[in-house]
Amino acid sequence: MLHRSAEQIGRTEMGPRPLPPLGLPRTSSAPSAVDTMLDNGLRVIAVRRPAVPMVELRLEIPFGGTHRTHAARAELLTSTLLLGTPRRDRFAVDRALAAVGGELSAGVDPERLSVRGSALATELDVLLDVLGDALTSASYADADVARERTRLVERLTMSRAQPRVIAREALQRRRYGDHPATREWPEVDDVAGVTLAEIRALHRSSVVPGGAVLVLVGDIIPARAVDAVASVLGGWQSDRSAARLAPLPELTGADLQLVHRGGAVQSQLRLSAQAVPRIDERYPALQLANLVFGGYFSSRWVENIREDKGYTYGAHCGLEFTPHGATLIADADTASEVTAAALLETRYELGRIAVVPPEESEVDNARQYAIGSLTISTSSQRGLAGHLSTLAVLGLDLDWLRAHPSRLQAVTTGQVAEAAAEFFAPSRFTGVVVGDAERLANPLAALGGVELP
Repeated sequence: MLHRSAEQIGRTEMGPRPLPPLGLPRTSSAPSAVDTMLDNGLRVIAVRRPAVPMVELRLEIPFGGTHRTHAARAELLTSTLLLGTPRRDRFAVDRALAAVGGELSAGVDPERLSVRGSALATELDVLLDVLGDALTSASYADADVARERTRLVERLTMSRAQPRVIAREALQRRRYGDHPATREWPEVDDVAGVTLAEIRALHRSSVVPGGAVLVLVGDIIPARAVDAVASVLGGWQSDRSAARLAPLPELTGADLQLVHRGGAVQSQLRLSAQAVPRIDERYPALQLANLVFGGYFSSRWVENIREDKGYTYGAHCGLEFTPHGATLIADADTASEVTAAALLETRYELGRIAVVPPEESEVDNARQYAIGSLTISTSSQRGLAGHLSTLAVLGLDLDWLRAHPSRLQAVTTGQVAEAAAEFFAPSRFTGVVVGDAERLANPLAALGGVELP
Protein backbone atom coordinates (compact mmCIF):
# COMPACT_ATOMS: atom_id res chain seq x y z
CA MET A 1 0.00 0.00 0.00
CA LEU A 2 1.16 3.50 -0.80
CA HIS A 3 1.64 5.78 2.18
CA ARG A 4 -0.92 8.59 2.28
CA SER A 5 -0.26 11.88 4.00
CA ALA A 6 -2.66 13.43 6.49
CA GLU A 7 -3.70 15.95 3.85
CA GLN A 8 -4.49 13.17 1.37
CA ILE A 9 -6.50 11.26 3.97
CA GLY A 10 -8.47 14.42 4.72
CA ARG A 11 -9.49 14.99 1.09
CA THR A 12 -11.80 13.28 -1.38
CA GLU A 13 -12.37 13.68 -5.11
CA MET A 14 -15.06 16.19 -4.20
CA GLY A 15 -12.71 18.29 -2.06
CA PRO A 16 -11.83 18.42 1.66
CA ARG A 17 -13.51 15.78 3.75
CA PRO A 18 -16.16 17.65 5.82
CA LEU A 19 -15.92 17.62 9.58
CA PRO A 20 -18.97 16.41 11.47
CA PRO A 21 -20.84 19.18 13.30
CA LEU A 22 -20.23 19.66 17.00
CA GLY A 23 -22.84 18.08 19.22
CA LEU A 24 -24.85 20.05 21.72
CA PRO A 25 -23.18 20.51 25.11
CA ARG A 26 -24.32 17.93 27.62
CA THR A 27 -26.10 19.18 30.69
CA SER A 28 -24.95 17.56 33.90
CA SER A 29 -26.94 17.30 37.09
CA ALA A 30 -25.79 19.57 39.88
CA PRO A 31 -23.78 17.66 42.48
CA SER A 32 -24.89 17.76 46.09
CA ALA A 33 -22.76 20.14 48.09
CA VAL A 34 -22.39 21.87 51.45
CA ASP A 35 -20.68 25.24 51.86
CA THR A 36 -20.42 26.32 55.50
CA MET A 37 -18.31 28.14 58.07
CA LEU A 38 -17.03 26.33 61.18
CA ASP A 39 -16.85 27.96 64.59
CA ASN A 40 -13.07 28.42 64.25
CA GLY A 41 -13.50 30.51 61.07
CA LEU A 42 -12.61 27.77 58.58
CA ARG A 43 -14.83 27.72 55.50
CA VAL A 44 -15.57 24.15 54.33
CA ILE A 45 -16.88 23.24 50.88
CA ALA A 46 -17.78 19.57 50.43
CA VAL A 47 -19.03 18.26 47.07
CA ARG A 48 -20.18 14.78 46.15
CA ARG A 49 -18.54 13.51 42.95
CA PRO A 50 -18.64 9.67 43.10
CA ALA A 51 -16.63 8.94 39.95
CA VAL A 52 -14.09 6.81 41.84
CA PRO A 53 -13.97 5.84 45.55
CA MET A 54 -11.56 8.66 46.41
CA VAL A 55 -11.70 12.10 47.98
CA GLU A 56 -9.64 15.12 46.96
CA LEU A 57 -8.63 17.72 49.56
CA ARG A 58 -7.54 21.31 49.04
CA LEU A 59 -6.70 23.74 51.85
CA GLU A 60 -5.99 27.39 51.06
CA ILE A 61 -4.71 29.75 53.76
CA PRO A 62 -4.03 33.42 52.94
CA PHE A 63 -0.35 33.76 53.79
CA GLY A 64 0.82 37.26 52.94
CA GLY A 65 3.83 38.85 54.55
CA THR A 66 5.50 42.22 54.10
CA HIS A 67 8.91 41.51 55.65
CA ARG A 68 11.76 41.06 53.17
CA THR A 69 12.57 37.57 54.50
CA HIS A 70 8.95 36.35 54.62
CA ALA A 71 9.33 34.34 51.40
CA ALA A 72 12.33 32.44 52.81
CA ARG A 73 10.56 31.63 56.07
CA ALA A 74 7.36 30.65 54.25
CA GLU A 75 9.19 28.28 51.88
CA LEU A 76 10.99 26.50 54.72
CA LEU A 77 7.81 26.27 56.77
CA THR A 78 5.90 24.75 53.86
CA SER A 79 8.59 22.22 52.99
CA THR A 80 8.71 20.93 56.60
CA LEU A 81 5.06 21.35 57.64
CA LEU A 82 4.14 17.74 56.86
CA LEU A 83 7.36 16.08 58.05
CA GLY A 84 6.31 15.15 61.55
CA THR A 85 4.63 16.01 64.83
CA PRO A 86 5.04 14.76 68.41
CA ARG A 87 2.55 12.00 67.53
CA ARG A 88 4.17 10.93 64.26
CA ASP A 89 7.65 11.38 62.85
CA ARG A 90 7.95 11.81 59.09
CA PHE A 91 8.14 8.05 58.52
CA ALA A 92 4.97 7.49 60.53
CA VAL A 93 3.24 10.23 58.50
CA ASP A 94 4.18 8.41 55.28
CA ARG A 95 2.96 5.08 56.66
CA ALA A 96 -0.35 6.50 57.83
CA LEU A 97 -1.05 8.03 54.43
CA ALA A 98 0.14 5.00 52.47
CA ALA A 99 -2.18 2.74 54.46
CA VAL A 100 -5.23 4.68 53.17
CA GLY A 101 -3.99 5.22 49.62
CA GLY A 102 -3.35 8.82 50.53
CA GLU A 103 -0.93 11.67 49.96
CA LEU A 104 -0.44 15.22 51.21
CA SER A 105 1.79 17.99 49.89
CA ALA A 106 2.16 21.68 50.60
CA GLY A 107 3.22 24.73 48.62
CA VAL A 108 3.31 28.49 49.05
CA ASP A 109 3.27 31.66 46.96
CA PRO A 110 3.19 35.32 48.02
CA GLU A 111 -0.60 35.20 48.45
CA ARG A 112 -1.33 31.86 50.13
CA LEU A 113 -0.21 28.54 51.59
CA SER A 114 -1.81 25.55 49.87
CA VAL A 115 -2.15 21.94 50.98
CA ARG A 116 -3.44 19.34 48.55
CA GLY A 117 -4.06 15.69 49.09
CA SER A 118 -6.22 12.65 48.41
CA ALA A 119 -7.17 9.33 49.97
CA LEU A 120 -9.73 6.58 49.78
CA ALA A 121 -13.08 8.18 50.52
CA THR A 122 -13.76 5.72 53.34
CA GLU A 123 -10.54 6.86 55.03
CA LEU A 124 -11.21 10.59 55.02
CA ASP A 125 -10.92 10.68 58.81
CA VAL A 126 -7.33 9.45 58.60
CA LEU A 127 -6.41 12.04 55.95
CA LEU A 128 -7.96 14.80 58.07
CA ASP A 129 -6.23 13.52 61.22
CA VAL A 130 -2.79 13.65 59.61
CA LEU A 131 -3.52 17.13 58.26
CA GLY A 132 -4.94 18.41 61.54
CA ASP A 133 -1.96 17.04 63.46
CA ALA A 134 0.40 19.02 61.22
CA LEU A 135 -1.68 22.20 61.36
CA THR A 136 -1.74 22.23 65.15
CA SER A 137 1.50 20.49 66.17
CA ALA A 138 4.10 20.43 63.37
CA SER A 139 7.50 19.69 64.92
CA TYR A 140 9.91 21.44 62.52
CA ALA A 141 12.74 19.19 63.67
CA ASP A 142 16.28 20.52 63.34
CA ALA A 143 17.37 17.77 60.96
CA ASP A 144 14.33 18.22 58.70
CA VAL A 145 14.78 21.98 58.46
CA ALA A 146 18.52 21.63 57.75
CA ARG A 147 17.88 19.09 54.98
CA GLU A 148 15.11 21.14 53.38
CA ARG A 149 17.20 24.29 53.62
CA THR A 150 19.94 22.62 51.56
CA ARG A 151 17.42 21.39 49.00
CA LEU A 152 15.79 24.81 48.74
CA VAL A 153 19.12 26.52 48.11
CA GLU A 154 19.86 24.01 45.35
CA ARG A 155 16.44 24.53 43.76
CA LEU A 156 16.78 28.30 43.91
CA THR A 157 20.23 28.20 42.36
CA MET A 158 18.96 26.11 39.45
CA SER A 159 15.71 28.06 39.07
CA ARG A 160 17.37 31.45 38.91
CA ALA A 161 19.43 30.24 35.95
CA GLN A 162 16.26 29.42 33.99
CA PRO A 163 15.21 32.03 31.40
CA ARG A 164 11.52 31.76 32.27
CA VAL A 165 12.22 32.46 35.95
CA ILE A 166 14.44 35.41 35.05
CA ALA A 167 11.67 36.75 32.81
CA ARG A 168 8.99 36.26 35.46
CA GLU A 169 10.96 38.13 38.10
CA ALA A 170 11.72 40.93 35.66
CA LEU A 171 8.04 41.20 34.68
CA GLN A 172 6.94 41.32 38.31
CA ARG A 173 9.40 44.11 39.09
CA ARG A 174 8.27 46.02 35.99
CA ARG A 175 4.61 45.64 36.91
CA TYR A 176 4.64 46.08 40.67
CA GLY A 177 8.03 47.38 41.83
CA ASP A 178 8.82 46.17 45.35
CA HIS A 179 5.29 45.06 46.31
CA PRO A 180 5.49 41.88 48.46
CA ALA A 181 3.60 39.96 45.76
CA THR A 182 6.72 40.11 43.57
CA ARG A 183 8.76 37.95 45.99
CA GLU A 184 7.80 34.64 44.44
CA TRP A 185 11.22 33.08 45.12
CA PRO A 186 13.26 33.84 48.25
CA GLU A 187 16.84 35.01 48.15
CA VAL A 188 19.45 32.36 48.91
CA ASP A 189 21.06 34.50 51.62
CA ASP A 190 17.69 34.93 53.32
CA VAL A 191 17.12 31.17 53.34
CA ALA A 192 20.45 30.62 55.03
CA GLY A 193 19.51 33.08 57.79
CA VAL A 194 16.12 31.61 58.76
CA THR A 195 16.01 30.17 62.27
CA LEU A 196 13.82 27.45 63.77
CA ALA A 197 12.31 30.04 66.11
CA GLU A 198 11.24 32.16 63.14
CA ILE A 199 9.58 29.20 61.41
CA ARG A 200 7.67 28.22 64.53
CA ALA A 201 6.64 31.83 65.17
CA LEU A 202 5.38 32.11 61.58
CA HIS A 203 3.33 28.94 62.07
CA ARG A 204 1.72 30.29 65.25
CA SER A 205 0.87 33.64 63.68
CA SER A 206 -0.14 32.61 60.16
CA VAL A 207 -1.18 28.93 59.93
CA VAL A 208 -4.64 29.77 61.21
CA PRO A 209 -8.21 28.77 60.31
CA GLY A 210 -9.77 32.24 60.20
CA GLY A 211 -10.05 33.15 56.53
CA ALA A 212 -8.90 29.73 55.28
CA VAL A 213 -10.88 27.48 52.92
CA LEU A 214 -10.99 23.67 52.90
CA VAL A 215 -12.44 21.94 49.81
CA LEU A 216 -13.37 18.25 49.70
CA VAL A 217 -14.56 16.62 46.46
CA GLY A 218 -15.20 12.91 46.01
CA ASP A 219 -17.29 9.89 46.80
CA ILE A 220 -18.55 11.45 50.02
CA ILE A 221 -21.77 12.50 51.71
CA PRO A 222 -21.12 16.28 52.01
CA ALA A 223 -22.88 16.78 55.36
CA ARG A 224 -21.01 13.85 56.91
CA ALA A 225 -17.71 15.12 55.49
CA VAL A 226 -18.30 18.54 57.07
CA ASP A 227 -19.05 16.85 60.40
CA ALA A 228 -15.78 14.93 60.11
CA VAL A 229 -13.88 18.15 59.45
CA ALA A 230 -15.51 19.84 62.43
CA SER A 231 -14.64 16.88 64.65
CA VAL A 232 -11.02 16.59 63.58
CA LEU A 233 -10.10 20.23 62.90
CA GLY A 234 -12.26 21.83 65.56
CA GLY A 235 -9.20 22.03 67.80
CA TRP A 236 -7.35 24.14 65.25
CA GLN A 237 -7.86 27.52 66.89
CA SER A 238 -6.35 30.99 66.78
CA ASP A 239 -7.39 34.49 67.76
CA ARG A 240 -5.76 35.77 64.56
CA SER A 241 -7.10 35.87 61.03
CA ALA A 242 -5.07 34.75 58.02
CA ALA A 243 -2.78 37.45 56.62
CA ARG A 244 -3.79 38.95 53.27
CA LEU A 245 -1.60 41.14 51.11
CA ALA A 246 -2.56 44.67 50.22
CA PRO A 247 -4.09 44.99 46.72
CA LEU A 248 -1.68 45.25 43.83
CA PRO A 249 -1.43 48.62 42.07
CA GLU A 250 -3.36 48.87 38.82
CA LEU A 251 -1.27 48.53 35.69
CA THR A 252 -0.90 51.38 33.24
CA GLY A 253 0.57 51.21 29.77
CA ALA A 254 4.30 51.95 29.41
CA ASP A 255 7.29 51.09 27.25
CA LEU A 256 8.67 47.59 27.54
CA GLN A 257 11.97 47.21 29.39
CA LEU A 258 14.90 45.39 27.82
CA VAL A 259 16.57 43.23 30.49
CA HIS A 260 20.08 42.13 29.58
CA ARG A 261 20.99 38.44 29.73
CA GLY A 262 24.45 38.16 28.26
CA GLY A 263 25.09 35.43 25.70
CA ALA A 264 21.44 34.44 25.41
CA VAL A 265 20.44 32.97 22.05
CA GLN A 266 16.73 33.31 22.85
CA SER A 267 14.61 36.15 24.17
CA GLN A 268 11.57 36.13 26.40
CA LEU A 269 8.71 38.48 25.50
CA ARG A 270 6.38 39.24 28.41
CA LEU A 271 3.55 41.77 27.97
CA SER A 272 0.90 42.57 30.56
CA ALA A 273 -2.15 44.80 30.95
CA GLN A 274 -4.88 45.35 33.51
CA ALA A 275 -7.99 43.16 33.15
CA VAL A 276 -11.15 42.56 35.19
CA PRO A 277 -11.88 39.79 37.73
CA ARG A 278 -14.35 36.96 37.23
CA ILE A 279 -17.12 38.78 39.09
CA ASP A 280 -17.13 41.63 36.55
CA GLU A 281 -19.99 41.46 34.03
CA ARG A 282 -17.46 42.01 31.22
CA TYR A 283 -15.39 38.97 32.16
CA PRO A 284 -17.10 36.36 29.91
CA ALA A 285 -16.61 38.59 26.87
CA LEU A 286 -13.01 39.28 27.89
CA GLN A 287 -12.36 35.54 28.27
CA LEU A 288 -13.54 34.91 24.70
CA ALA A 289 -11.66 37.93 23.34
CA ASN A 290 -8.49 36.61 24.94
CA LEU A 291 -9.00 33.19 23.34
CA VAL A 292 -9.46 34.79 19.93
CA PHE A 293 -6.26 36.80 20.40
CA GLY A 294 -3.86 34.29 21.92
CA GLY A 295 -5.51 32.00 24.45
CA TYR A 296 -5.39 28.72 22.54
CA PHE A 297 -3.69 27.06 19.61
CA SER A 298 -6.07 28.37 16.93
CA SER A 299 -5.83 32.00 18.06
CA ARG A 300 -4.72 34.89 15.86
CA TRP A 301 -1.41 35.55 17.62
CA VAL A 302 -0.37 31.89 17.60
CA GLU A 303 -1.32 31.52 13.94
CA ASN A 304 0.77 34.58 13.11
CA ILE A 305 4.06 34.19 14.98
CA ARG A 306 4.12 30.40 15.23
CA GLU A 307 2.32 28.89 12.26
CA ASP A 308 2.89 31.60 9.65
CA LYS A 309 6.20 33.23 10.64
CA GLY A 310 7.85 30.47 12.69
CA TYR A 311 9.17 32.98 15.21
CA THR A 312 8.34 30.86 18.27
CA TYR A 313 7.47 27.33 19.23
CA GLY A 314 4.66 28.54 21.45
CA ALA A 315 2.86 31.76 22.35
CA HIS A 316 0.10 32.18 24.88
CA CYS A 317 -1.99 34.94 26.39
CA GLY A 318 -3.96 34.28 29.55
CA LEU A 319 -5.54 35.85 32.60
CA GLU A 320 -3.81 35.90 35.99
CA PHE A 321 -6.04 36.44 39.03
CA THR A 322 -5.43 37.77 42.51
CA PRO A 323 -8.02 38.25 45.29
CA HIS A 324 -8.39 41.88 44.23
CA GLY A 325 -8.15 41.86 40.44
CA ALA A 326 -6.77 40.35 37.26
CA THR A 327 -4.23 40.98 34.53
CA LEU A 328 -3.56 39.78 31.01
CA ILE A 329 -0.15 38.21 30.38
CA ALA A 330 1.12 37.45 26.88
CA ASP A 331 4.33 35.42 26.66
CA ALA A 332 6.48 34.00 23.90
CA ASP A 333 10.10 32.86 23.61
CA THR A 334 11.89 33.67 20.35
CA ALA A 335 15.33 33.40 18.77
CA SER A 336 17.32 36.59 19.27
CA GLU A 337 17.45 37.39 15.56
CA VAL A 338 13.65 37.51 15.25
CA THR A 339 12.81 39.08 18.61
CA ALA A 340 12.08 42.54 17.21
CA ALA A 341 10.04 41.07 14.36
CA ALA A 342 8.03 38.95 16.83
CA LEU A 343 7.35 42.02 18.96
CA LEU A 344 6.24 43.93 15.86
CA GLU A 345 3.76 41.16 14.94
CA THR A 346 2.56 40.99 18.54
CA ARG A 347 1.75 44.69 18.53
CA TYR A 348 0.08 44.28 15.16
CA GLU A 349 -2.19 41.51 16.45
CA LEU A 350 -3.04 43.50 19.58
CA GLY A 351 -3.96 46.48 17.44
CA ARG A 352 -5.87 44.31 14.95
CA ILE A 353 -8.12 42.70 17.53
CA ALA A 354 -8.71 46.08 19.16
CA VAL A 355 -9.87 47.76 15.93
CA VAL A 356 -10.97 44.88 13.67
CA PRO A 357 -13.91 43.08 15.35
CA PRO A 358 -13.57 39.30 15.60
CA GLU A 359 -15.70 37.36 13.18
CA GLU A 360 -18.66 35.40 14.45
CA SER A 361 -16.95 32.11 13.57
CA GLU A 362 -13.92 33.08 15.65
CA VAL A 363 -16.10 33.86 18.64
CA ASP A 364 -18.10 30.65 18.25
CA ASN A 365 -14.92 28.56 18.08
CA ALA A 366 -13.56 30.29 21.18
CA ARG A 367 -16.87 29.77 22.98
CA GLN A 368 -16.91 26.05 22.21
CA TYR A 369 -13.31 25.75 23.37
CA ALA A 370 -13.98 27.63 26.63
CA ILE A 371 -17.06 25.63 27.52
CA GLY A 372 -15.53 22.33 26.47
CA SER A 373 -12.28 22.83 28.34
CA LEU A 374 -14.16 23.88 31.48
CA THR A 375 -16.36 20.80 31.24
CA ILE A 376 -13.36 18.52 30.81
CA SER A 377 -11.31 20.13 33.58
CA THR A 378 -14.14 19.87 36.11
CA SER A 379 -15.22 16.34 35.18
CA SER A 380 -12.69 14.72 37.52
CA GLN A 381 -12.58 14.97 41.30
CA ARG A 382 -9.12 16.49 41.16
CA GLY A 383 -10.06 19.07 38.54
CA LEU A 384 -13.24 20.15 40.31
CA ALA A 385 -11.42 20.43 43.64
CA GLY A 386 -8.76 22.61 42.04
CA HIS A 387 -11.31 24.92 40.43
CA LEU A 388 -13.34 25.27 43.60
CA SER A 389 -10.34 26.05 45.80
CA THR A 390 -9.15 28.69 43.33
CA LEU A 391 -12.59 30.27 43.09
CA ALA A 392 -13.12 30.20 46.86
CA VAL A 393 -9.97 32.27 47.38
CA LEU A 394 -11.46 34.83 44.99
CA GLY A 395 -14.76 34.89 46.86
CA LEU A 396 -16.68 32.71 44.38
CA ASP A 397 -18.42 29.37 44.82
CA LEU A 398 -19.88 26.32 43.11
CA ASP A 399 -22.90 28.28 41.88
CA TRP A 400 -20.62 30.62 39.93
CA LEU A 401 -18.89 27.62 38.34
CA ARG A 402 -22.20 25.98 37.42
CA ALA A 403 -23.52 29.14 35.78
CA HIS A 404 -20.41 30.09 33.83
CA PRO A 405 -21.13 28.03 30.67
CA SER A 406 -24.47 29.83 30.38
CA ARG A 407 -22.72 33.18 30.70
CA LEU A 408 -20.36 32.20 27.89
CA GLN A 409 -23.27 31.06 25.73
CA ALA A 410 -24.97 34.43 26.20
CA VAL A 411 -22.01 36.55 25.08
CA THR A 412 -22.53 38.16 21.69
CA THR A 413 -19.91 38.82 19.03
CA GLY A 414 -20.47 42.52 19.59
CA GLN A 415 -19.68 42.22 23.30
CA VAL A 416 -16.48 40.35 22.48
CA ALA A 417 -15.53 43.14 20.07
CA GLU A 418 -16.17 45.72 22.81
CA ALA A 419 -14.00 43.78 25.27
CA ALA A 420 -11.23 43.46 22.68
CA ALA A 421 -11.28 47.20 21.99
CA GLU A 422 -11.26 48.00 25.71
CA PHE A 423 -8.59 45.59 26.94
CA PHE A 424 -6.24 44.78 24.04
CA ALA A 425 -5.15 48.18 22.77
CA PRO A 426 -1.32 48.03 22.53
CA SER A 427 -1.02 51.27 24.53
CA ARG A 428 -2.47 49.51 27.59
CA PHE A 429 0.41 47.05 27.85
CA THR A 430 3.73 47.16 29.61
CA GLY A 431 6.29 44.41 30.15
CA VAL A 432 9.81 43.19 29.50
CA VAL A 433 12.04 41.70 26.84
CA VAL A 434 14.74 39.50 28.37
CA GLY A 435 17.72 38.71 26.15
CA ASP A 436 21.19 39.70 25.00
CA ALA A 437 21.08 43.50 24.86
CA GLU A 438 24.10 43.64 22.55
CA ARG A 439 22.10 41.80 19.88
CA LEU A 440 18.68 43.27 20.62
CA ALA A 441 19.28 46.94 21.38
CA ASN A 442 19.54 48.23 17.80
CA PRO A 443 16.54 46.46 16.27
CA LEU A 444 14.39 47.21 19.32
CA ALA A 445 15.47 50.86 19.28
CA ALA A 446 14.44 51.05 15.63
CA LEU A 447 11.08 49.51 16.50
CA GLY A 448 10.56 51.94 19.41
CA GLY A 449 8.57 51.64 22.59
CA VAL A 450 11.35 49.77 24.42
CA GLU A 451 13.41 51.16 27.29
CA LEU A 452 17.03 50.12 26.74
CA PRO A 453 19.52 49.37 29.54
